[in-house]
Amino acid sequence: MNPDIEAIGQVVRDAERLQSDVAGFTGLLTEEVSLVNFTGIRLRGRDQVKEAMARALSTPLKDVSTTNELLDVTFLRPDVALAGLIKHVNDGRTGALTFVLVKESGSWRIALAQTTPVVTS
Repeated sequence: MNPDIEAIGQVVRDAERLQSDVAGFTGLLTEEVSLVNFTGIRLRGRDQVKEAMARALSTPLKDVSTTNELLDVTFLRPDVALAGLIKHVNDGRTGALTFVLVKESGSWRIALAQTTPVVTS
């Protein structure tokens, strides 16, 4: 397997594993990350994500867990990748999750995360 795809898969697994660990999760992000969560709230920058996560984890949201299913990886450049995922929420919701990852100093980091709810009829 392509070592970059394997490394991106590890970032996806780490993001899932660290979803309730503010320092751990935000360590996977670029400093200028843009993150749009399931409810459409846009966060800009690692510090804003840290603050929002800490607030959320002090509410009943701390009991919400998700799993991420990596569908595909497309390299836009050798150091920029687009990852398509499905986010499964433990309450039955599903989201289309997109990561844009950049390779910085040999490590892949999430520069953008966008989750769009999937509506089933």
